[in-house]
Amino acid sequence: MSVPLRQQLSVAKYLIQQKIKGNRKYPLVLMLEPLFRCNLACAGCGKIDYPDEILDRRLSVEECLAAVDECGAPIVSIAGGEPLLHKELPQVVEGIIGRGKYVYLCTNALLLKKRIDDYKPSPYLTFSIHLDGNEDRHDTSVCQSGVFKRAVEAVELAISRGFRVTINCTLFQGEGAEEIAEFLDYCNQLGVEGVTMAPGFSYERAPRQDVFIKLRESKALFRKVFSLGKGRKWRLNHSSLYLDFLAGNQSYHCTPWGNPTRNVFGWQKPCYLLVDEGYATSFKGLMEETPWHKYGTAKNPKCANCMAHCGFEASAVEDSLHNPLKAAWVSLMGPRTSGAYAAEPVPEYDSPAAVSAASRLSAIPVKVVSE
Repeated sequence: MSVPLRQQLSVAKYLIQQKIKGNRKYPLVLMLEPLFRCNLACAGCGKIDYPDEILDRRLSVEECLAAVDECGAPIVSIAGGEPLLHKELPQVVEGIIGRGKYVYLCTNALLLKKRIDDYKPSPYLTFSIHLDGNEDRHDTSVCQSGVFKRAVEAVELAISRGFRVTINCTLFQGEGAEEIAEFLDYCNQLGVEGVTMAPGFSYERAPRQDVFIKLRESKALFRKVFSLGKGRKWRLNHSSLYLDFLAGNQSYHCTPWGNPTRNVFGWQKPCYLLVDEGYATSFKGLMEETPWHKYGTAKNPKCANCMAHCGFEASAVEDSLHNPLKAAWVSLMGPRTSGAYAAEPVPEYDSPAAVSAASRLSAIPVKVVSE
């Protein structure tokens, strides 16, 4: 795990406090979306599929900081849209850091060279820069040529200025293990702190639905990647048990309240990834009003192929707290890359409409990943 010890200790202290208080549902990361507007139109993202009056909305500095205070999570991930389009974002970031929270500013980096002087290096601030693989793969993913080169230039600039920098990589259909391994080697060469990596979630609003990897294909792909990674010292910004989950060795239910989302509509039910499920007017309302039992890979067809870290990293962290020796062993040895997969949750879709939705999702054509 590539997260600095200082941050690990802060998060560990927070987790212990939650356990002492007897809290069973608590946030780990606040997903803050101060706007939906973006300067890219990626094939696998539906965040900009709103009318202009919605895309023109912004959360104010006061609304952003109120959400941070209300939620209380030790980490805040600022996403979008493209956050650097928000003119008051420097004040938002400064306010969050002033509260002793860790900020991951997620950006496609197209504006970072222009905006970088608005920020100061801090152990509490990380630029999480979006790269979905090598140059051809990334530029295809974001539907615009030249973006990869501009993002890499921004990575190098931010590192040279003393900023913490991570890479946020989403994997899509058709990627091979060798290609991904070469990309992770390249990230090491760039000198970034770490890489977050997960299969893309099939957003309902995404303009293309044939780009997403199915659940079992994802597990097979990650096993191949991790097999190639032995001895290559990749810096992956995840808990050991989440990586083991990606390889199909752990069976988890998602923990959607672990990464609650506040955006221009309010507090999103149940998580960052699902749209049109409703909103709460407060964090307290989100926790008390959301029918959590209706969501998860076994509970809802919309969740059927999800392995995203915003849903399962908190589950892996919880497992690590209860089984520290297991977590330590996987951290030492790496994810298992052969043998039987952990049992998958049996679908419990209990309505004709849900079954119909599941059938539509499973009918989407896919390509088998091969080497």
